[in-house]
Amino acid sequence: MAACTGSPAPPPTGSGGTPAGTAPVPQVEERLDLQLDIPWAAVFLPNGTGIISERESTRLKAVRDGKATDLGKVPGVVPGGEGGLLGLALSPQFAADHYLYAYLTAKDDNRVVRLTVEDNGSGSFRLGEPEPVFTGIPKAGTHNGGRIRFGPDGFLYVGTGDAQRREQAQDPNALGGKILRITADGRPAPGNPFGNAVYSLGHRNVQGLAWDSSGRLWASEFGPDVDDELNLILPGANYGWPAVTGAPRRAEFQDAKVVWPATGESSPSGLEIVGDTAYLGALRGRRLWAVPLAGTEAGNPVAYFTGQYGRIRDVILAPTGRLWLLSNNENPDFALVLRLAE
Repeated sequence: MAACTGSPAPPPTGSGGTPAGTAPVPQVEERLDLQLDIPWAAVFLPNGTGIISERESTRLKAVRDGKATDLGKVPGVVPGGEGGLLGLALSPQFAADHYLYAYLTAKDDNRVVRLTVEDNGSGSFRLGEPEPVFTGIPKAGTHNGGRIRFGPDGFLYVGTGDAQRREQAQDPNALGGKILRITADGRPAPGNPFGNAVYSLGHRNVQGLAWDSSGRLWASEFGPDVDDELNLILPGANYGWPAVTGAPRRAEFQDAKVVWPATGESSPSGLEIVGDTAYLGALRGRRLWAVPLAGTEAGNPVAYFTGQYGRIRDVILAPTGRLWLLSNNENPDFALVLRLAE
């Protein structure tokens, strides 16, 4: 059942005035009991095979025909706390280069690596050795960020956390508390606002990245004990952490488009946008949020599956047009396949 919340006063609120409940309604089509161990992210290969990262085991799993097989560990990952094998992104030229990008916690930093994934033709895959692409992102027990995704412009966007060093988030020369924009080879993307890899600043812990139908970038972000956020990301914009959270209406900072004052209702992780609806997995909130988008504004969030399937770490659009949800810390974890009913 869907529960509508949000208005100009009660939490959570969207700023666009779009009527709640206009988004396509997600309905569970299938539960895949894949025996996963703290999955963090997933991507789909051109042939429809899903590739899932497991944070603490540091393994990649392949899912085909509803069954998971082990592709092996990614070398060099040092899991601990919120760190480990985190975000995944598929190269836009995967058919030619076979590159899978991964955000991981290493001995001294968080970093982006790439490795080849090749289908042996018999239902099995061969992993290449990871190659560092972008290194030096600060690490800590918490606030490691970890979401990566190629944008419509062909550049790789990287969500980082402040790594418990709050002052980094306001420093345009530091990598913590940022969204980064880099080339496929790890160089700062042309046109970045500060002349380095930084695209936006003032973030606490970015967890989801997605683009709407007009190519606008949105991001989900953990608040501290208040004010989880869905943000519209603008190049060079400052999102306020640690000076402010949420939508304080201060000219020097960019307000969040949706604010969940009670983090127990959200802690938004993975983000996917289908058409003009944003779907966010909630960890502490143990639900799926659907947020209708209207241009640069967001409407009132609608909650689905509250408390039914545990913590939701990631939301991914599959080639079939279905949404996949990854559970988290359910021992073992599973995937839900959703269809969107108009």
